[in-house]
Amino acid sequence: MVVTENSFISATKLSSYLFVRKTGRNFATTLAKKRDSSEASRTQKKPSFPLRVSNTLLAQSAIALFGLGFIDAGYSGDWSRIGVISKESEELLKVAAFVVAPLCLFLVLYFSKNEEA
Repeated sequence: MVVTENSFISATKLSSYLFVRKTGRNFATTLAKKRDSSEASRTQKKPSFPLRVSNTLLAQSAIALFGLGFIDAGYSGDWSRIGVISKESEELLKVAAFVVAPLCLFLVLYFSKNEEA
């Protein structure tokens, strides 16, 4: 017999496709076998975030954030003041920001021109 918290379950009655997993104080049963496609199509939910964003816009945002991170780390002084980076690293980031920031700006503009064409 298998004991799960306050209930007894006979091990012979358990299917080989069921697994018991403890999450916190509660037990959850997980199926190891895939559901039928007809059953899955009925239970599919619509996406909770219906706004679609293009991959180009995501790439532009990531590149811009990367460039701004260099500027922030090099010129704000906050990172070296709290001890995340040293003063020498901050000086190096200031110099690197002169190369990285224009490169990021170029890439963002390049991606926007490719999207228009």
